Amino acid sequence: MTRSRTALVTGASRGIGLAVAKALASGGWRVGLVARGAEALDDAARVVGGDASSMACDLSDERALRSLVDRAGESFGGAPDVLVNSAGVFALAPAHLADAADFERALEVNLVGPFRLVRAFLPAMRERRSGHVVSIGSVADHVALPGNSGYAASKFGLRGFHEVLRTELAGTGVRATLVSPGPVDTGMWDAVNPDERAGFTPRSEMLQADAVAAAVLYAIEQPRDVNVDEVRLSRT
Repeated sequence: MTRSRTALVTGASRGIGLAVAKALASGGWRVGLVARGAEALDDAARVVGGDASSMACDLSDERALRSLVDRAGESFGGAPDVLVNSAGVFALAPAHLADAADFERALEVNLVGPFRLVRAFLPAMRERRSGHVVSIGSVADHVALPGNSGYAASKFGLRGFHEVLRTELAGTGVRATLVSPGPVDTGMWDAVNPDERAGFTPRSEMLQADAVAAAVLYAIEQPRDVNVDEVRLSRT
């Protein structure tokens, strides 16, 4: 009997992470959903269906992270075939008015969290010579936007981390892909209300989370000797 392919998706209780988890489960993948809120994550797992399981974890907590790695290993029989780092936060403010705590949180969730998970699972991926690390970036990882200092710093950093990782993984059998979409209509925009703010893309003109999920599937479904280095998405 063929072993089910396995994936661990962070930020999976909503938005892009949830859309990716649903797309994977629809394709027959065993999916572990990761987010901080256990109740919301359980609801998401029911929506995803299939063989999805909720794995609540605060990735900034080393003890909780170790527990997540153990749970994922037990559930999947080792490191997941695919790790999708999708968890993200952002707060908008000019740099001179930005809250230092918001800046630090953006770095912690958007950059340090993915690093922690890669560090946890990559040794096993390299040992078995297979695996795929997918990082969900943003237009803000290559375009400077006003009021975006913390988010841009974290996403530019994630791009740099991805580029180093891709270089280090060449020839190992482990792949790395950065998916960088333009604005995506998710709940992250609720507090911003872009429809009422000059210079912002109206939500009706944003990408949908399912489009980002389709890009993730495109990258991971390529033959094993093909690495999709980067995917940039924009609304036509």
